Formats: sequence, structure tokens, C-alpha cells
Amino acid sequence: MTTETAVQETQEQEMDRSPNPEAKDYGCSILLEDTELETTKDKTFPTDARIVRYKKDGRNCIDLTRARKVVDIFDFYYDKYGPGSVESIDFGYGSVNPKLWGYKKPDDKKKK
Repeated sequence: MTTETAVQETQEQEMDRSPNPEAKDYGCSILLEDTELETTKDKTFPTDARIVRYKKDGRNCIDLTRARKVVDIFDFYYDKYGPGSVESIDFGYGSVNPKLWGYKKPDDKKKK
């Protein structure tokens, strides 16, 4: 499976499944959880997505997360994994307008 199709399937799964209840309380949406850095470099993600590096059970993890404010992302990971777990929150590589991300074109209606 190529990376591009894997990312598209991941995006579709993220839209179909219910949001993480813990993240929803903080206004966050986790697009990719515990993934590789190469997967987060896809340009099809929204521009407001952030790359979060954190420690979970002594190992380094990377998530792609979006929220209205960076402080909401920090608060979510700090409360979930504890003090000292958040290593960095960087800009993502996405280039899609957040308003248009996940938009599906409506089916064409047959003309009479």
C-alpha cells in the first residue's frame, strides 16, 4: 500500500469514526496517532494541523493533531500523559485550507 493511499484511508477513517472523547473535551482532533514523521509530511492535511512529539511510557511518539489554539493541544497532552511528556509542538506540513479539508463534492444530479 502506498503512503498516499494509506493517508487518504486514514483521513476517511478519522472522519467516519467518532472523535476521541478525551480530545473532544479539549477541542482537539487527533488526525494521526502514534505515527512516523514521514506520514505527517503529507501535503493533503489542513494547514492548522500540528506535529506533537511526546513521551508515552518511556518511548517517543508523534501525533498529528489540530485545535483552535496550541495551548489546547498542550493542555490535552499534559493532562493525559503528565508533566514533562510534551517535548515539542511544531507546524505540520499540510497545505489544504482547514475549511475545505475533508470536503466531499456532492454527487451530480441527472438532468432531465
